[in-house]
Amino acid sequence: MEFQRLLCLFLFLLTLLSSSQAYKFNVGGSQGWVPNPSESYNNWAGRNRFQINDIIVFKYKKGSDSVLEVKKEDYDKCNKTNPIKKFENGDTEFKFDRSGPFYFISGKDGNCEKGQKLIIVVLSPRTPPKPSPSPSPKPNPPTVSPPASPPTSPSPASPSTSPSPVPTAPSPVAIPPPPANSPPAPGPDTHTTPPAQGPSSPPPAPGKSPSPSSNSTAPPSGNSGSFVAPSMVLVYSVTIVVGAALL
Repeated sequence: MEFQRLLCLFLFLLTLLSSSQAYKFNVGGSQGWVPNPSESYNNWAGRNRFQINDIIVFKYKKGSDSVLEVKKEDYDKCNKTNPIKKFENGDTEFKFDRSGPFYFISGKDGNCEKGQKLIIVVLSPRTPPKPSPSPSPKPNPPTVSPPASPPTSPSPASPSTSPSPVPTAPSPVAIPPPPANSPPAPGPDTHTTPPAQGPSSPPPAPGKSPSPSSNSTAPPSGNSGSFVAPSMVLVYSVTIVVGAALL
């Protein structure tokens, strides 16, 4: 932005200096303002550049010639009767105060028809270009911050499952058998029938009394202990009867 301002200022100053530096041009060069010039005045003007504030000088013999500024129609017809300006001092200086074409002819009769006429086009001053407005920076769209996520509560730790204790079976307590002669202990209200006895073992050989310890069966463990004594008494009785019959 600062560089553009400096550039525009430089161009403006350059234009101002070029317009303030006025140049003087002698019309027709060394031959001056004369009829039947060796070079056409329009060719001479085409080899030069004229700007505002430049000055052209007409040199001619005072009293014998003059310079008329005229319109284009009068220039084409060499009409001297309606000039814009008239100069006849012999050393005429004309300053350009605007851009565009200027038309000059001689004020002496017959000289315009002899080529004593001139067209000068003054160039327009070069105006510095207007600085283009710098595009305003586009506002950045507001950044929308994502909504803060609610704090996540820690999930409750699952309780560790402790291994369930393995139930230990109670060790059986051996119940000593009651004495043989003791009466049977009262059993529970519900009477269970004693297990059926298998076929009796063959009677022992005659002459030998069976040993009670060999034929006695071990009392069963558990809740059937209350029925051991009657069974044993019955077995003993049967054994004795059979032994006596054999004798």
